[in-house]
Amino acid sequence: MSGAPSDADENGSPDPDWGLGAAADPVALGAAMADLGRRLASEPAVMAGAMLRFATGLAEVGAVVAARTLGSTTDGPIATEATDARFSDPAWESNPGYYGLRQVYLLWAKTMRELAATGSDGEFGGKAEFAVSQMIDALAPTNFLIGNPTALKRAFETGGQSVIRGFTHFVDDAVAHGGWPRQVDTSQLSLGEDLAATPGKVVHRNRLMELIQYAPATETVYETPMLFSPPWINKYYVMDLAPGKSFAEWAIGHGHTVFCISYRNPDGSFRDIGFEDYLREGPLEALDVVQEITGAKQVNVVALCLGATLAAVLLAHLAGTKAGRERVRSATLLNALVDFSEPGPLGNFVDPGTVARLEQRMAKRGYLEASEMAGTFNLLRANDLIWRYVSSSWLMGDDPPSFDILQWNEDATRMPARMHSEYLRWMYLENRLARGALEVGGEPVSLAQSPTELYVLSAREDHITPWRGCYRTTQLAGGPVRFVLTSSGHIAGIVNPPGPKRSHFLNDALPADPDEWLAGATEAPGSWWEDWAPWANARGGKRQEPPPLGSEVHPPLEDAPGPYVLEP
Repeated sequence: MSGAPSDADENGSPDPDWGLGAAADPVALGAAMADLGRRLASEPAVMAGAMLRFATGLAEVGAVVAARTLGSTTDGPIATEATDARFSDPAWESNPGYYGLRQVYLLWAKTMRELAATGSDGEFGGKAEFAVSQMIDALAPTNFLIGNPTALKRAFETGGQSVIRGFTHFVDDAVAHGGWPRQVDTSQLSLGEDLAATPGKVVHRNRLMELIQYAPATETVYETPMLFSPPWINKYYVMDLAPGKSFAEWAIGHGHTVFCISYRNPDGSFRDIGFEDYLREGPLEALDVVQEITGAKQVNVVALCLGATLAAVLLAHLAGTKAGRERVRSATLLNALVDFSEPGPLGNFVDPGTVARLEQRMAKRGYLEASEMAGTFNLLRANDLIWRYVSSSWLMGDDPPSFDILQWNEDATRMPARMHSEYLRWMYLENRLARGALEVGGEPVSLAQSPTELYVLSAREDHITPWRGCYRTTQLAGGPVRFVLTSSGHIAGIVNPPGPKRSHFLNDALPADPDEWLAGATEAPGSWWEDWAPWANARGGKRQEPPPLGSEVHPPLEDAPGPYVLEP
């Protein structure tokens, strides 16, 4: 595995080509918008048609507003989605002025999307459409005090105090939070007490990770232990979130001996650590430790997101030797891409030019700053993760809530420059793993050679690892696969304890087309956790006494969650 390109000269100075333009627009959304403008200017008929439809719609809106002023309940030309929480205030229906404002905004948004779709072909692909969608979200009337009836009511009810509090929040966020509105109050929940609270011991540590062994919760356990492989884009405890919401707790309660990797938060000294280092010093080394402590011949792996992509590389690597092929009994891959040919909205941030600019930025510090990664993910769901808090915090003066998932989401980590460059190039740009072109230790690896049974889960509303892309794993794996599609999104689909609102889709057939799979699937009530438990139990082997926490070779170092997860 080769290193990442660098923009630094032999003295370590940044490449002068990294200028103000690239720094201000690293993803080239501005360039995409400029390209869209040129394309539309060359097609005046398209512009004229869109403007004519917009003008006709405005005239209809005007008539509807006049009729509503006189007591009519006539509907306008644009329907509002029932799930659009921005317009949930009754004033958007009862007040003719606000009704008209909403109609004009939705009509303008529809026109802009039509123009973006018409003129976004070519070099910039979907970037222009993504940029237009960001502009549409940003200019929603609810993001401004005068256009937000809920915020105006609050201002009148509090005698203007809500506006003062909101302005205070705005200034604080501008100074101390990079200009982003705070999503969560992180002072209320503590790691080791409220979050990452499942009892256990740190039994191994290297420069990249600590390995946690959780204490058993049943008198007997399955003989085949479990190794959790989390992503290192955030802290590991999304897999051990909070009591009642912890997947680790769920697995332990069902009689499994569970180990979990906890990656450290790298700094500039990690700049030359690569993707293969994470493989060897992460799940591969953890696998050695788990087998030494438990004496088990096989291990069941449970992996999430980037940690699951790495687990797929692990399986492909182990398949190259007879002894390695037998080490992993089964693998559960949660919301993970193995085939990156359909990356979804993230593809707008991962093209050759953008990756090159990102490499130049990382070369200055040796890592990708955590806030940059978090900002990218926030933009993918801007209404939910940005503008919602502009409205509640900056306009209405509400304090950020205390919420476990949002606190974990805020707890982002840095990415070593070489590793992140290799990951983006090898997976997103070159799709090496799916093509069988990835090498580990100079040898090509292929998931098709692995006989390991897979449980592949994806979430239907996932915007980071789209489910149709995740489904492609079923066509690449060499062993049996069970594919399950759950409701909700990337994180809520995983943090999915049993409850009355949960559901998932099942279909034993695995056609090449994911939509054909969905058409033949049956929706089952309940959480996918309840489907996974018997599947995992069947691959756990016989029941026996729990193994000790640690061993002579790997004695317990300290209580979980350990110091690595606490590193800022």
